[in-house]
Amino acid sequence: MSPAPGQESVWDYPRPPRVERSSERVVIRFGGETVADTTSAVRVLETTHPPAYYLPRSSFVDGALLPTPGLSYCEFKGEASYLSVAAGGDLVESAAWYYPAPQPGYELLRDYVSVYPGRMDACLVDGELVEAQAGGFYGGWITARIVGPFKGDPGTEGW
Repeated sequence: MSPAPGQESVWDYPRPPRVERSSERVVIRFGGETVADTTSAVRVLETTHPPAYYLPRSSFVDGALLPTPGLSYCEFKGEASYLSVAAGGDLVESAAWYYPAPQPGYELLRDYVSVYPGRMDACLVDGELVEAQAGGFYGGWITARIVGPFKGDPGTEGW
């Protein structure tokens, strides 16, 4: 897909991924409550993937993030740990992740947390409702600003 003016193609994103600061307002809602709200997010941009937004851990309300078992490994960013998200009497396990000791070049991710947007009530970027990246593993945030095709869509398993 060719990007229109003001849009970004995920095929123009780099590999290895780039981390960049964002001043967009990012809001996460879960359990009928706002669990995070910030204008100090960072985006991770990687070829074929919609951006993943990471929010400062301090932007989450107290008690919203709970430790949960599980680790994964990114060849670029390092070992990720997982968190459950709780609010309004609801809980979703392993809905968020972070890098406690990011690899060199990804230090900006320290003390930042991302969530799977499809597991939240809503994730918004500058007021726009985010669409979740397809597939159960990837945590990309799709807005009208981003065009694909995206890894995770049917038929992309071998990318």
